[in-house]
Amino acid sequence: MMMSRRKSTEKPEVSTAFHVLHKLPPGDSPYVRAKHVQLVDKDPNAAIVLFWEAINAGDRVDSALKDMAIVMKQQDRAEEAIEAIKSFRNQCSRQAQESLDNVLIDLYKKCGRVEEQIELLKQKLRMIYQGEAFNGKPTKTARSHGRKFQVTIKQETSRILGNLGWAYMQQGNYQAAEVVYHKAQAIDPDANKACNLCMCLIKQTRYTEAQAVVDQVLQGKVLGSDEPKSINRAEELVKELEKCQSTTKLMSSNSFELNIEDAFLEGLDQWMNHQWTPSRSRRLPIFEEISPFRDQLAC
Repeated sequence: MMMSRRKSTEKPEVSTAFHVLHKLPPGDSPYVRAKHVQLVDKDPNAAIVLFWEAINAGDRVDSALKDMAIVMKQQDRAEEAIEAIKSFRNQCSRQAQESLDNVLIDLYKKCGRVEEQIELLKQKLRMIYQGEAFNGKPTKTARSHGRKFQVTIKQETSRILGNLGWAYMQQGNYQAAEVVYHKAQAIDPDANKACNLCMCLIKQTRYTEAQAVVDQVLQGKVLGSDEPKSINRAEELVKELEKCQSTTKLMSSNSFELNIEDAFLEGLDQWMNHQWTPSRSRRLPIFEEISPFRDQLAC
């Protein structure tokens, strides 16, 4: 009887250790079984079937839908994942919507659905302007490679603007991309966005400005400039500049005329002319000055 009692007390410890080791949620529900098949058995297709079972059973639908969409993307079933999120996100909590939007943006990007990607990125920016992002909090906890860290509203705004700029570049709309990257760099500059801004300027044959931007990376003046990937890209951009300058007459930046019809970008430009101000109301402080321009942002 003593041995029997010992075994019964040791089993939960083994089970807990197993779940911790494999980063599995505790229990034996449809969602837990799906995660086991995904992470331990490493059978993505079987995991997708079990995630569907969890969603239909109402078991941790927030996590099940998000995890299933991510696995589908990894299995080149991104279109299915998009339809799944659109069909079942109404069963998820309000807190899960922002995370689902982030997954949806990645799926649109993978599928080349740039217009939808741009529209969703704009929607996320509007939410920030209106103080609705992060569930009204100034920061949120994010995860990357198993590590938790805090993200501020400013950092999130710059990240979304960077993604929006990249989407405009995929459309060949380098004027719009340039405007967006300038705004992103004014908030939270980094080497990756600087290189993208440089490319936008090269595509518009504005080589002097492009050189000034890439020099900031080469001189280590922006975050991430010391990373090998950033250094290599900056050096490639310099070669591209030299090639373009040897074959094309240098255009004065003064002769460039911005012609963007997108009212969203015009509103963004006006908003960025205002300083980030201390908190004076319940609205997130950095967006208090956006109110006069909301009509312009609605596109």
